[in-house]
Amino acid sequence: MTLKVSEIFSSIQGESSYAGYPCAFVRLAGCNLRCRYCDTRYALEEGEPFSMEEVLDKLLSYRLRLVEITGGEPLIQQETGALAESLLKQGKTVLVETNGSLDISVLPAGAVRIMDLKCPSSGETEKIFWDNLWKLKKQDEVKFVIADRHDYEWARGIIRERLEMAKGTVLLSTVFGELPPRNLVEWMLEDRLDARFQMQIHKVIWPHEPRGV
Repeated sequence: MTLKVSEIFSSIQGESSYAGYPCAFVRLAGCNLRCRYCDTRYALEEGEPFSMEEVLDKLLSYRLRLVEITGGEPLIQQETGALAESLLKQGKTVLVETNGSLDISVLPAGAVRIMDLKCPSSGETEKIFWDNLWKLKKQDEVKFVIADRHDYEWARGIIRERLEMAKGTVLLSTVFGELPPRNLVEWMLEDRLDARFQMQIHKVIWPHEPRGV
């Protein structure tokens, strides 16, 4: 069983409700979307074949409780579910970050699905697989990346109309370097929005490192 891998590394978890914890990452290569503000373009195609055993051995060598499978888009590789299951069997807390365009039910029940809902500025809103909203579990998280006021109002509508009855944590962050975080926070406070603000803290810690953070 082979996976196409862009990179494997350890770092601080920069996003989600797990932000700040040491984490082992595997970034799988390939993505079915082309978001305008993508910050991992090197992972869209670039990658090398690794056996499942090689990936597991490397991730386990970091001896960290938290492991994230990310991309690219990890769900375009059929082996991703098996990788997540193997890590769960090793007692790891497994996060899978996905762009929301593919069926999240292929992942094992114990994995934490961090699902991005692509806002209009991404250029990929029409690719959202809306049925995923009803497949969320309590431990899962939904993320909106906001570039401007229009994105915010779109996300606010989705949160109030579709996510009030859904399970999981709702996260809002800004497109790094485009929207001042203060603006988003002020909008959320004005609307008393039931969501959690987050920043990409790895980009604050390592602002000039594009990989391995």
